[in-house]
Amino acid sequence: MSFSQTLLPEFDQEMANTRKLLELVPEDKFAYAPHEKSMKLGRLASHIAELPSWAKHTLETEVLKLEPGQKPFNAANGKELMEAFDKNVKEARAAIETATDDELSKTWTLKFGEDTLLSMPRTAVLRSVVMNHIIHHRAQLGVYLRLNNIQFPGMYGPSADEMQSWKAKSA
Repeated sequence: MSFSQTLLPEFDQEMANTRKLLELVPEDKFAYAPHEKSMKLGRLASHIAELPSWAKHTLETEVLKLEPGQKPFNAANGKELMEAFDKNVKEARAAIETATDDELSKTWTLKFGEDTLLSMPRTAVLRSVVMNHIIHHRAQLGVYLRLNNIQFPGMYGPSADEMQSWKAKSA
């Protein structure tokens, strides 16, 4: 079985979990940040929505060069956020699905200006820079939602919100 075929079930599961949280982001809280050094909720959600596109970049280029002053995606509303996420997931999945093991073993490099931030095999980029990065920021998003008293579902089992609901039903 190819690497892409072993990655796709995990990718699908993580994107489904990510979508569940992104759907809960309230537009009226886009400007919320739990700390002055934290990203705003809308920017964090936008970053999560754009991260699947890095899979396509990884598989279609050998180097991604970010430039100082480059503007990141920042959704204006929930509709734009979800449309961007769904588009990026669809394109990422298609790129992963058709990637050969030979293509996946090639080195990919991320640069900021002239500085090399990382250089590693594409398989490692898909796991760390794409998948783990999304999971990391999704966890942050869960904290933001919790701090705003927004109930959310579990990712790998029931959430505290679901547990309370189940306990109430069984009482």
